[in-house]
Amino acid sequence: MSDVARLAGVSIKTVSRVVNDEPAVHPETARRVLAAIDQLGFRRNLGARNLRRGSSTGTIGLVVEDVGNPFYSELNRSVEKIATSFGRHVLTGSSDENADRERELALEFCARQVDGLLVVPAGIQHGYLVPEMRAGTPVVFLDRPAGDIVADTVLVDNLGGTIEAVAHLARHGHRRIAFLGDRPDIFTASERLRGFREGCVRAGLRYDEGLAVLRTPTRESVADTVTRLLTGPERATAVIAGNNRIAVHLLRALAHVSPRPALVSFDDFELADLLDPPVTVVGHDVSRVGTAAAELLFARIQGEDSPPRKVVLPVHLIPRGSGEVAP
Repeated sequence: MSDVARLAGVSIKTVSRVVNDEPAVHPETARRVLAAIDQLGFRRNLGARNLRRGSSTGTIGLVVEDVGNPFYSELNRSVEKIATSFGRHVLTGSSDENADRERELALEFCARQVDGLLVVPAGIQHGYLVPEMRAGTPVVFLDRPAGDIVADTVLVDNLGGTIEAVAHLARHGHRRIAFLGDRPDIFTASERLRGFREGCVRAGLRYDEGLAVLRTPTRESVADTVTRLLTGPERATAVIAGNNRIAVHLLRALAHVSPRPALVSFDDFELADLLDPPVTVVGHDVSRVGTAAAELLFARIQGEDSPPRKVVLPVHLIPRGSGEVAP
């Protein structure tokens, strides 16, 4: 409070009135105080009245894209298992792939004095977390890296997995392979597109820009894309779905298409092995991602001070039938 008062040019009592939303503070004075708080990187400690300084709150924060997505549900569960073993609870929120929402959630968790923070980034600017990290809150990014800061990160091999998917389809005779990905500003989507391009080169295929589509996946957008890519003399004979959500939309769109193109999904999903034909996937252990990130976070909470680490977990292709359909 003394630092804020000095920077804002006011008394400590005025700072107290502003942070406690007391009346009789001139708006311009309140603005200066809040600006000073922001500049100094201070956050209100919502539990300060009930906690000893430096004591644990017994919680960690987890920001994901969508807790309703089975991928993130499994991720959340694996984080919870590790947190429970350390006597902590997990506060979880969905960013809905919105950078502002991600920031809001992350700072809200920090305001609640979580012992550590796990973030699946929705944006590419994470400098807002630097004051929290300097204040001692460890942060680990998972599934995607931070945009503009160096921090612990746990990823999967997006590049290698897509290269393997292209190679698999090429071995089964496909020369016209399409790739449907999420928005290009999403790290996993851009990395998997890069793997698709490199996979085409390695397989001796001509990379056709028209066969690679990156956009927000909805049932309608995927259906439109399928209609365009699977008609005409230059149609695709195989499709790689950039994630499990796209794969589900693709299966709906392909329900009445004949002949069906070969299909490989990056990410496994529930019942994929029970469909007709069962869906070939680039699989990886989602729970391992959450476990690795949580273990790294708790190592930091317990005092580990080595340089930031980047962990890349392997993926593997699981042939089940849909990726082995001949052109």
